[in-house]
Amino acid sequence: MNTGDVDSYLEEGCGRCKHYQTPECKVHQWAEGLRALREVVRSTELEEQLKWGSPCYSLQGQNVAMIGAYRDNFVLSLLKGAALPDPTKILEKPGPNTRYARVVRFRSAEEVVERREALAQLLHEALVFERSGKEVEVDDDDALPAELEERLESDPDFKEAFEALTPGRQRSYQIYIGGAKKRETREARVERAVPKIMEGKGWNER
Repeated sequence: MNTGDVDSYLEEGCGRCKHYQTPECKVHQWAEGLRALREVVRSTELEEQLKWGSPCYSLQGQNVAMIGAYRDNFVLSLLKGAALPDPTKILEKPGPNTRYARVVRFRSAEEVVERREALAQLLHEALVFERSGKEVEVDDDDALPAELEERLESDPDFKEAFEALTPGRQRSYQIYIGGAKKRETREARVERAVPKIMEGKGWNER
């Protein structure tokens, strides 16, 4: 388990903007809560690493959960959360384009403590689902590829840029990325698409 990178993330920030290593960094704003949330996730068997600038937790190489900081809250993202039972109703759909992921939002470390039991149950269910080998059932034919959705949920700036694209441009990435049969190829296509999305372009635009 590579904890050093996540320790640096909590101490210095994610490094994706000009506020890196400054008090204005969103990570610093929510540092106490993120540490409490990290403790809950690390009590499971999930493996920790820093991916796309955020703490990511996986099972046998498959991404299961992430934690991250936004301006007005911090979150636990369950990347296949749409398939999980949620008796306490704490899971939210993070955005209009999201089909697979669900998040739990927090605004204090105290909220993490209060919800610890429910969070532990959700993480247990996420592990059970991952081991089952099942795919999340999505009725919408316009669903984004899971690999693109994971990248969007990990990076607020990237997500903002994607959601600012016209529907046609968004569709071009859905087709391009989703057209690959292998997960590794889809992940590679996501990374190739990032610069164009940040520039506000569709995949077929130069």
